[in-house]
Amino acid sequence: YYKYILLLTSGQSMDKQTFLNRFLFQTQPLSADLRSADKSIFVNNKNLKKAAVLIPLVKRSNGLNIILTERALHLRHHPGQISFPGGKYEQSDNSLQHTALRETEEEIGILQKQITVFGTLPKLPTVSGFVVSPYLGFVQSEHSLKIDKQEVRSVFELPLEFLLNKNNFYLQHLTANKKRHFTYCIPYQNRMIWGATAQMLKNLQRQLSD
Repeated sequence: YYKYILLLTSGQSMDKQTFLNRFLFQTQPLSADLRSADKSIFVNNKNLKKAAVLIPLVKRSNGLNIILTERALHLRHHPGQISFPGGKYEQSDNSLQHTALRETEEEIGILQKQITVFGTLPKLPTVSGFVVSPYLGFVQSEHSLKIDKQEVRSVFELPLEFLLNKNNFYLQHLTANKKRHFTYCIPYQNRMIWGATAQMLKNLQRQLSD
């Protein structure tokens, strides 16, 4: 029955219901794809700190878009890079999901009550010493942004249809811990998405594949 739904929706644009059908009824379990970021980068750090991000999806006239942020230039970790709203788990957080929602509201002003979380992607370790839990959520279209300039330089949206095109992903070399590794890169307009954010987007693409 689920395979029938996937076949039925495969020729349609990726609206909200089509997205849910593909994401929730995926018959193959998704594991983290670390080909682009070799596991050897992380094995020497046994004390990874917990963090969480939200992958926010919003309905627009052209279909679903993914909300992304450009990090402030003065930040200690990953200044200027493209990322999802999120951050470090705090003891006052009820859960990692709460971390993702709290940080989203603090960074870009989208209220927690305007977000409906419906799924997760595999946890992803990073070179900065975190293991990140990505949560996916639908954001109400009528939300308004309030950007915290101490954390975020700008906010933009990436069309989901752009993400689904595998030709928009490239593998590039990077050096971490004095070793050469690969990272996915996604050029979009005048921005370059790479590192952990690109890896999460690649995992999402795999999850949505027929």
